[in-house]
Amino acid sequence: MIAALGTLVFLATLWLLVVVGAAVLEESGAKIAAALKGKQNRPSIAFAPVRVRTRLRSRQPVRVSASWRAAA
Repeated sequence: MIAALGTLVFLATLWLLVVVGAAVLEESGAKIAAALKGKQNRPSIAFAPVRVRTRLRSRQPVRVSASWRAAA
């Protein structure tokens, strides 16, 4: 019984890999074929500009009075 379940799991995994592989080939098959033929592929999508983040300035430590320390 374990062998039958193991075989079923193996076949389901194999089927899933075939389906995913077919979807990938359908999506980018033309690009792969053009690359194998040596043709240059022009990207049709313009890339968005990259935002550069600056580092936030660290805040200066707050100097507190003794009464504030006692309250904490």
